[in-house]
Order: sequence, then structure tokens, then C-alpha cells
Amino acid sequence: MEYRSTPPIKPRGNPQYVRRGIIIEPIPTGPPRLRSTPSYISRSVPETYYTRSASSFRTREIILPGHHHTPQTYICEAATALNLPRPYTVETTPSTSIETPGKRKLALLLPGHNEELIIALTIQSAIAAGQDIADIYVVDDASSDQTRKIALGILGKGHILSVKRSGKALAVKKAIKKFAIEKNYEWLHVADADSIFSPDYFREYTAKLSNDYVVAVGLVQSLRGNWISTYRALTYTFSQHVNRRIQSKLGMISVFPGPITSFRTDILSKLDFEAKTLTEDFDITLQVHRYSLGRIVFIPKAINYTQDPQTFRDFCKQTQRWQRGFFQGVQKYHIGLSNQRIDISLGFQMLQMMFFMFQLLVLIPLIMILTHNYMYVPVAITVDFTINSLIALWASLAIRRWNLLGALPYFYFLRWVEIGIYLWSGFEILALHRFREDVKGWATEGRRYTVNAHALQDIA
Repeated sequence: MEYRSTPPIKPRGNPQYVRRGIIIEPIPTGPPRLRSTPSYISRSVPETYYTRSASSFRTREIILPGHHHTPQTYICEAATALNLPRPYTVETTPSTSIETPGKRKLALLLPGHNEELIIALTIQSAIAAGQDIADIYVVDDASSDQTRKIALGILGKGHILSVKRSGKALAVKKAIKKFAIEKNYEWLHVADADSIFSPDYFREYTAKLSNDYVVAVGLVQSLRGNWISTYRALTYTFSQHVNRRIQSKLGMISVFPGPITSFRTDILSKLDFEAKTLTEDFDITLQVHRYSLGRIVFIPKAINYTQDPQTFRDFCKQTQRWQRGFFQGVQKYHIGLSNQRIDISLGFQMLQMMFFMFQLLVLIPLIMILTHNYMYVPVAITVDFTINSLIALWASLAIRRWNLLGALPYFYFLRWVEIGIYLWSGFEILALHRFREDVKGWATEGRRYTVNAHALQDIA
């Protein structure tokens, strides 16, 4: 879908109308469907229909109020942000499943709460990345902003579900039932509402989906932003291009990230989406492993760009939620007490942290005391900095973002913040037995921001 803005025009009649644009929408194949025009779009606006190549489109001219941020402006600004250089034709992968006749291949479900700043860009990037508009659904969890109206303006009423405050996991469960996902689709992709899909995301994704797997995982990357986004881009690049590839080869992927995960629909009934933990994606990951539901495929060419916290306070809150959720899962599923591959994967991660702290707090001080040689500290720091500099250089080359090298000056600060949060969260959950109540909030509350051209530089 594309919005191509025209220069401001001289108002005619009502002076509030100061600019004009065109939205081109693909019309799903098959029997025609009635789609009501939302109340915030004038019903007197002319509509024309035409056919180009094998695709059908509907062209709608929208007159935008000049001084009010309405659902139309969010939709159009989102499409403009994609910066498409030419008239754009949506080329979607056929959605009908060959392996399961009668079912469509892949549904995209976007759960969200107060996502008006980003939801339009998320939907339009999905369409541009090859997802059929007829297979995109939104579940709005009691938003108080214009999230529902914006989604309605793009997808139509039959693809939007509004629910009472439920939290992400329960909202997804309600949407699966409402839209009959298990009956109508072979695969379900659940993505966060701040997702910006790379241009070939769904074409890469659907090409890898088969009955050999029950879960598929893409690659998540940070949108360009401030210093925190740069740090996250550095850590994401190493953890996924290296660690996740190794985990994938060994069949022990340790987390299914929220923005990039698909499930084969025949396992949905076996998953507990109402698990009372802070990180539903990690909880579901452990369920798939514990119940031995099947194999997982990693699709590194399917890249999803996501928003990161823009303040240090939000960074700490998000990291704290992740680590608390991690230890909740470790405790709930008795990680380390079984011989499954996931126990080995997560056990190794925890042992790494324990050995690091042992080296830092016990081994190095003991060696210095016994040898009276205090050069171990500067040598250790130099070696560690050199290794991290090489990792940053490699990561910059891997994703072509040279500003990752700029994260080195504050890399240690944020890493130690994360280590401190990790240790404290483990103590809270395992020793103090906190956070056992049901959680229905949204961790993204108040953290969304408008995406600009700078943030989208990496989405070629």
C-alpha cells in the first residue's frame, strides 16, 4: 500500500483542507467483500477502480484536515515514511496453502494497546513486505487513543477486534478464536505493533514454512534512534547472528521474540496463552520445548525492525521485565532439572554469568593477592575492551551501521546495568518469591514514538 503525497493545494471552500493525497489499496481476490467507509472519511470522496497486471487496486482520494492529527494523517504519514521512490505495486505471495488444502498459508496478528503513533506504518510495511491485506488482523486491547480507528481505516471492520483490558497474551488468545485462525490458516505470525518489516520479510518467511517445523523465528533489529538504540543494535546483532545460529543448529533456540515468531496453527490449542508470567514469549518458548511439540526454524533473512526505549529509565524497566520473566520461566519449568536441549542452552547461559562473576569477584582478586601483581586488572580490561571492539567492528560490517562503534564508550555502563538487573531479578524471583500474581499490563505503555526518516535508513 502506498500514500504518495502531493504538494499543498490552495483550499477550495472550507479553508481547513490544505493538502491532498492518494491511497492505493489492493483488493483481495475472490468474491467481493463489502467494506464500509469509516465515519472519519467523507462519503462524498470519489472512488475509482482499475486493473493493472494481475493485481486489482482501489484508489481513494482523501482530503486531510491541515491542523489536526486524525487517523488519516497517521495512515498517510506512515506510508510516506516508507519513502517509496516510484508508483508501488503490491506483489504478495499467494496465501493459499498447498500443504493444507482449504487453508490459507499465513495470518498476521498485531496485538496492541495505544499504538496510534506506529500501527499504520506497521500494517503498511507488512503489506509492502508481501503479506496479503486480507490476512492481517489487529486486536486492540482497550486503547484510549486512535489505534482502532487507524487500523479500521486500513483493514476494515472485519479485521479488527477490540477487547477489554486483557494483556498481550490473553488478547492474542481471544483474537485467535474470534478470527478462526486455527480453522482458516496453516500458520499464525504474531508481531508487536511497533514492527517495521523488511521489504521481503513475508516472502522470505513463507518460503521457509513447512510441516517439518512447528515454530519459525525471524531476526529482530533495532530501528535507528538514540544511544540506547545503538547499544541494542550491537547486542542484537551479535546475539542473533552468532548465538541464535548456533542454537538453531543445535535445536535449542532459547526464546521466541515477540515481533518475529510464527506458530503452526495445529499446536495453538496446546499452548497456554494465559500463563501468569511477565514475558509471555519466553513462557511459550519453554512450553514448546517442554512439551516436545516439534522443530524450530530460524529465518535470518526475515528482518523485523523494532522500537527500543528512548530513555534510560525505560531501558531499565524493559530489562527488568525481561529478566524477571526469564527467572519466572526458569522456576516454573524447572530449568536445569531435565535433560532436554533447552535445559542445556539456558543452563549454559546462567553458568556463563556465574563464571564471569566468579572471575571478577573471586579469581582475579585472589590471584592479585597471592602474586602481589596488580597488573591483572588493566590487562583484563584491555583484553576485554579489545574483544568488544572487534565485536562492534564486525557487527557494524554485518548490518552496515558504522555508528555501532560509537556505542563502545558507554557499552560497559549499560552492560553493567544489565548485569545488576539480572542478578537482582534472580534474587527477587528465586529467593524472595515475588511477582507471582497475574499480569495484564502492557510493557510498552507510553513508550512509543513517531518514526522518522532517520530511523528507517536501514530498511532498504
